[in-house]
Amino acid sequence: MPPIDFLTLSQIALQTLTLFILIVGLLGLIVPVFPGLVIMWLATLVYALVQAASGLMTGWDWTLFVLISALMVIGSFADNYIIAKKMVNHKIPWRSILISYAAGIIVSLFATPLIGLLASPLTLLGVEYLRLKDRDLAFESARVFLIGWGASFAARFAIGVLMIIFWGLWAFV
Repeated sequence: MPPIDFLTLSQIALQTLTLFILIVGLLGLIVPVFPGLVIMWLATLVYALVQAASGLMTGWDWTLFVLISALMVIGSFADNYIIAKKMVNHKIPWRSILISYAAGIIVSLFATPLIGLLASPLTLLGVEYLRLKDRDLAFESARVFLIGWGASFAARFAIGVLMIIFWGLWAFV
């Protein structure tokens, strides 16, 4: 077996590190405030810059990077849009939505993101109970939030998988 040259070894190391970061970003999407899609995009950006500096980027590679970039932007906006759309369709006022979002972000900064995940629907439950004076309707609002979060997670996860597939086509085909 012939020895592996430095360029091949560095290419393998770059691809392994990039794939690792892509997987960490994908798994991080479970936590709502974790910017998994952005982290995945940054990994592909670094990969593109290194490949370009090595003279290894083709038009096909740049096209796939542009598609990955577009997916990141779409996924970042789709996240909040899906949750908010579900809640607005359920007639939950924007005031309640924004308070629950703010609570989730603030709690995530001072505690863990997982506790922040609990803070958003619990805050919505409390705000809606104060607004509606009805426990069942307040629980329904929190349920709608969680359904929206689930749909949002599914969309972000699917987008993250597509980003990995596009990067795989770029890196290995």
